[in-house]
Amino acid sequence: MKKLTIITLALLLGCGLEAKKADPVLNIIPEPQSVSFEKGTFKVKGAQFNYDSFLDAATVAAIAELSDGITFCSGKVSSLAVAAGVNYGTPISSLHGVFFLKDATLKPEEYKIEIAPNAVKITAPDHNGFLYAISTFKQILPVEIYAGKPALKANWKVPCCTIQDSPRFAYRGIMLDCARHFFSVDEVKKWLDVCAMYKINRFHWHLTEDQGWRLEIKKYPLLTEIGSFRAGTQTTTDRSKHDGKRYGGYYTQEQVKDVVAYAAKLGITVIPELDLPGHMLGALASYPWLGCTGGPYQVWTRWGVCDQVLCVGKESTFEFLFNVLDEICELFPSEYIHIGGDECPKTEWDKCPVCQAKMNELGLVADDKGTRGQKLQNYVTKRVQEHLAAKGRKIIGWDEILEGELGPGATVMSWRGTKGGEKASAMGFDVIMSPTNYCYLDYKQGVREDDLAIGAGYPKKSDYDAKNLYSYEPFSGIQAGAEKHILGVQANMWTEWIHNDPELFYMLIPRLQALSEVQWCTPEKRSYERLERKLTDKHFKIMEILGYNYRAL
Repeated sequence: MKKLTIITLALLLGCGLEAKKADPVLNIIPEPQSVSFEKGTFKVKGAQFNYDSFLDAATVAAIAELSDGITFCSGKVSSLAVAAGVNYGTPISSLHGVFFLKDATLKPEEYKIEIAPNAVKITAPDHNGFLYAISTFKQILPVEIYAGKPALKANWKVPCCTIQDSPRFAYRGIMLDCARHFFSVDEVKKWLDVCAMYKINRFHWHLTEDQGWRLEIKKYPLLTEIGSFRAGTQTTTDRSKHDGKRYGGYYTQEQVKDVVAYAAKLGITVIPELDLPGHMLGALASYPWLGCTGGPYQVWTRWGVCDQVLCVGKESTFEFLFNVLDEICELFPSEYIHIGGDECPKTEWDKCPVCQAKMNELGLVADDKGTRGQKLQNYVTKRVQEHLAAKGRKIIGWDEILEGELGPGATVMSWRGTKGGEKASAMGFDVIMSPTNYCYLDYKQGVREDDLAIGAGYPKKSDYDAKNLYSYEPFSGIQAGAEKHILGVQANMWTEWIHNDPELFYMLIPRLQALSEVQWCTPEKRSYERLERKLTDKHFKIMEILGYNYRAL
């Protein structure tokens, strides 16, 4: 009977009742919203690249870079030309080659890739949409496309399929702290390159701190002459000691413009942070009259939160802030300016007669809405917000700006867990979710790691690894109907214990790839097991080719 069953099955298989072949594995990060496969492949090697005449110069340059890369790595010329007589509605069956066509009916940053045996048709409504399509298309290609050298034996064919994709959140951010440790322009660009690969579209640049001021301001040259250098750096958990080595650096305005332009080509908007009214010791050391005591002040050689803050009872302090912000607005065209607002001690204000007089003048009274000090900080936030609004800009602040009474129009960055975001969104404020327990990339990634990092010495703390970050759901705890106020998600890289490029990227990767799927994918499209496979099968190889350090899973 068993022999008869086996023979019968063999006959059935011979008659064509074969099991369906599994779909190809594309290994795309972040996972696209929709992928459907067809039979066949498209030969990329030597294909003609065609672009819509309606595309902007930056998009055409990105297409040319892809075409040139395929030419160089595959060894066969992929020429580039304007697409004539076709548009986004042209059926792919009538096309031959690779076509980039503008489709204004798609949503911002959306894209569509259609691959048939005769052609590839890529449509998007804007620069970012085309960049994301190119990033996805490169991830489908052999890893050799990232090497920048000939790879004649690679298989330059891609499976026929249709990819329809768009982001879940409009704001997909990442922050780099260049104030605690300074990173060169080339290192910042390297950071931007890898973030762009995974469809990050906001770079929050933390530039001012107690430990150093990193931005050239023409009107106040001492900010960089004095404030950008410290006498030493804390290198152990003992905050009373430092290494005694002068340390510092800053970005000239020309360098800033270069970084902003470079980021824009990658589809990334740079959001600068002027952290105020606390975390300002770099400025106080440069211009002591900004403080409540008049100094003397020194740029901090230790980590932590300094009690010395701006004297906000003096009009001269606001003149300084407005002048600095005016120059910042000239350098950064972003809609948002981050004004910090976190961890501002009020002890000096409680002792300062000028600040006390300002509190009395404003009629500030402690009540269930906040202390006098919290309301004085609200006054600072409101004045800065009004100044920037007059320039067409909006503010982002850490969730401490919710303390007291926050004026309408501000955006809250929720970092002390998720409660700030839950509260702010319920009150009608826009929110960027950045909770420490998921999104802080400076935290050590496992209890077995010996290197100094935030979280070192706390072995009972849960690991802050890629899997932990991936488990974060931004709408969890958000009041029904308030989800519309969640603009997106941001991860933050503070650099107290991160000294150089290899350490930086070890802490970033693969948490960056996990972050990208949290920001881009709807919950049903996420699978950590699948992400691990994509990383081990392909993306770690890409990181090695590109020279990025990373933490293995």
